Amino acid sequence: MAITQDIVATYRGPGKVLRRLLDRGQREDRALAILMAGCLVVFVSQWPVLARRAHLEQTELNPLLGGSLLAWLFIAPLVLYALAALSHMVARALGGQGSHYGARLALFWALLAASPLMLLNGLVGGFIGPGPALSLVGFIWVVLFLWFWFAGLREAERVPQ
Repeated sequence: MAITQDIVATYRGPGKVLRRLLDRGQREDRALAILMAGCLVVFVSQWPVLARRAHLEQTELNPLLGGSLLAWLFIAPLVLYALAALSHMVARALGGQGSHYGARLALFWALLAASPLMLLNGLVGGFIGPGPALSLVGFIWVVLFLWFWFAGLREAERVPQ
């Protein structure tokens, strides 16, 4: 199934999609590609916000983009790997029987699957700016991300891989 179809299917049943991804076998290159795609989409979603900020503050856009690039494509993947390891240890303490790979894939897939709302959040932040609309879209993104992550983690920790 195409990745876009998997993203749409995640909105209907995140656990089923993650189970399908896990059933394809443990491939760290696939998990890393999903993570980097999610981080790239989040980086792109920041462009309108950074352009607005550069315009309003009358500063250069390139340093802002460079900082966002460093944050999302170099630092965030390391933090997300650590967060996935921590979530697996917590799940293991609560009786989970999955693998570190399953916990990583659950977190990375949640980031990529919720990225369309992150793009919307960036557009709202760039064109409308701070306010209730931005807060609402951001809240919806966080709720969906957490739902995708916890549903996926539950599925990944349910059965040993």
